[in-house]
Amino acid sequence: MNLPNKLTLARICLVPFFILCMEVGGLFNYAAAFIIFGIASLTDFIDGQLARRYNSVTTLGIFLDPLADKLLICAAFICFVDVKIIDVPAWMIIAIISREFLITGLRSLAASKNVIIAADKAGKFKTTLQIVVIMIVLLILVLNELSVKFYHAPYYEFLKYSGSPYYTLAVLMQKIPYWITFMATILTLFSGFNYIFKHRDLLK
Repeated sequence: MNLPNKLTLARICLVPFFILCMEVGGLFNYAAAFIIFGIASLTDFIDGQLARRYNSVTTLGIFLDPLADKLLICAAFICFVDVKIIDVPAWMIIAIISREFLITGLRSLAASKNVIIAADKAGKFKTTLQIVVIMIVLLILVLNELSVKFYHAPYYEFLKYSGSPYYTLAVLMQKIPYWITFMATILTLFSGFNYIFKHRDLLK
């Protein structure tokens, strides 16, 4: 097994630790989840670069890389549903995960016909946006825990009582996780439809 595939497997192994930190919660654990997710995302970038630079792209890597991405990203989004403070609705997460199952099924169908579906530009951009969104939401969770620790209120709550302009800012801050997750959901669905359209011949 080459180094890129080992990095991909390491990313998969980090998923349970990420979930554990999110489930326990609190400042230390959310910060740990932020770091773990950041390291896992970095391995996604590095393994792809190494595979292309040293011409070590393998069938196993083509299969494992998107699987590792899906496990990590879906785990993060599912964990977000349980965190009330960020108000990420379940329907967005269901839409994102449904798309991932659908494309995984399409890849399985392609494999049965000896066709390998590699990630395209829309799929890679979708994954990048999802990673950025998750990192922002995790950072917001860390900032919220710091706000609760020092101000005894959520990260947006103390701004509401600081005057009219700050109230507007507080409302916007409160809605950031919702809207950036919404953007990720729309792009995820678009990417899924794009995959199906490009490989529609497999469905005949």
